[in-house]
Amino acid sequence: MATQADLDAARAALNKLLTGQSVVQVQHDNYSATYKPADAAKLRAYIADLESQLGLTTRSRRGPAGVTG
Repeated sequence: MATQADLDAARAALNKLLTGQSVVQVQHDNYSATYKPADAAKLRAYIADLESQLGLTTRSRRGPAGVTG
């Protein structure tokens, strides 16, 4: 089961990755993963999974006002 600490660590890892650190490592229970800049989408997916496990919702993005699809 995910914890807030797991989520905080994953978010910190994404921040480091996006601000120039070339490789970050995330650990959760017996799971360990190393992410490179090209893996940022995978790390975001991991964060979304942790948020889901914790019952947190993410805000969906909406287009600019007045734009219809």
